[in-house]
Amino acid sequence: MLPTWLPALAIALTLVVQQTSKAEQAHARLVDEVTRLVQVLELHSDSVLADVGAGSGEVTIEVARQLGPKSRVYGTDINQDRLTEIRAAAGKAGLTNVTVLEGDPNRTNLPDGCCDALIVRHVYHHFADPPAMNASILRALKPGGRFAVMDFQPDKGPARDVPPPKRGSGDDHGVYRETVVAELQAAGFEIVQVLPGWLGNLFMVLARKPS
Repeated sequence: MLPTWLPALAIALTLVVQQTSKAEQAHARLVDEVTRLVQVLELHSDSVLADVGAGSGEVTIEVARQLGPKSRVYGTDINQDRLTEIRAAAGKAGLTNVTVLEGDPNRTNLPDGCCDALIVRHVYHHFADPPAMNASILRALKPGGRFAVMDFQPDKGPARDVPPPKRGSGDDHGVYRETVVAELQAAGFEIVQVLPGWLGNLFMVLARKPS
């Protein structure tokens, strides 16, 4: 007769394997997305990029890893806990090219003209004052610098005007591609490309600061 604890152990081991597999799959998707980002943003080994609203820093860390030590990658967030997590992740990965910077709801706090590219992922729809934030992003970019917005559209109906306070939750949670395009153009950006299917349910609006 098998020990009574053996089935429970088998179940536990199966769950560990499944969790490990999911983590590996998530990491593979992250690596693939960042590889695509590096291409569309035309980044090189000495590029400077800012990940605004970086959260725990998964994208920040992977970009820094792929670009290498001669690059500079800013990871910003308004939450102190997230900043601590980014610092810890960069230290664990042995990365010396990551700069962690406290952000602000209406400005990047980045030096003017410091970045070759800047990204916001799952963040744009949280902008309380898009004109102010977009103006700050424009200032942070070098002439010709690229700005990528990766976000999701609301589930509710066709594109329409939704004021910023309503984009963060409820039926209007998200932001329409058309809205992002219009707001970036109003801020002085040139639209390079709109990709409806970036990754999963995300779209990308790729813009650039005029030269």
